[in-house]
Amino acid sequence: MKQPVTVGTIQLGDGIPKICVPIVEHTYDSILAAAKNALASYPDIIEWRCDHFDQAEDPEAAKHVLQGLHEVLGSIPVLFTFRSKKEGGEKEISPASYQHLNCQVAQSGLADLVDVEIFTGDDVVRTILDTAHSAGVPVVASSHNFQSTPAQEEILSILGKMDQMGADVLKIAVMPQSRKDVLTLLSATEEMDRRTTRPLITMSMGPVGMISRLCGEVFGSALTFGSVGKASAPGQVNANDLAGVLKLIHESMGN
Repeated sequence: MKQPVTVGTIQLGDGIPKICVPIVEHTYDSILAAAKNALASYPDIIEWRCDHFDQAEDPEAAKHVLQGLHEVLGSIPVLFTFRSKKEGGEKEISPASYQHLNCQVAQSGLADLVDVEIFTGDDVVRTILDTAHSAGVPVVASSHNFQSTPAQEEILSILGKMDQMGADVLKIAVMPQSRKDVLTLLSATEEMDRRTTRPLITMSMGPVGMISRLCGEVFGSALTFGSVGKASAPGQVNANDLAGVLKLIHESMGN
């Protein structure tokens, strides 16, 4: 039995996959302008990629941006993400700074979800998980491979680690080198969806993997990323086009 994660009025893991629009701007004003622009696509969730922010490692500056985002977005939930350089982000960050930033943001109550890279180090991950959960903030555990697609068992092992550590949502993104790699990711998603009660977010990046961003409801992925303006990863589809495809698939499945 699935256990959807409630974020505001959104049930992540229930029904049609939710659409998350990322914001990858550098300044306070440009971040809020991008948020206003994103409203036209009716996103379910906004991801603020803090690693693109000019003051990315300053918790007080980050909280100021999050406050501004909530004023612009109203009831639309915000996912706070600092994507490290090693996982495709903009900036390097020490584990200590990463822990401090995420814990401060979680405790502020200004982020509706927090993304935590599962391979940051178990002690750091546990500290952020405990802090976020104490503050009532769900955690998206994540892993990103921009070079290749691991074997299915390795993908399942990574998602299983996230599950065992107590993350609320399990996310993995991989890069395909062939069409078969996309099938590997989809097969692993289907298998993990049967193993866990937690919502999954999975994707195969780049043009070849684009299909994985569309068919999540079929295989068990609860959220997909759509772009409005700048994309945050290769292969992201325009959010408005994405909504139409997700609706078509949902209705075709008899839901």
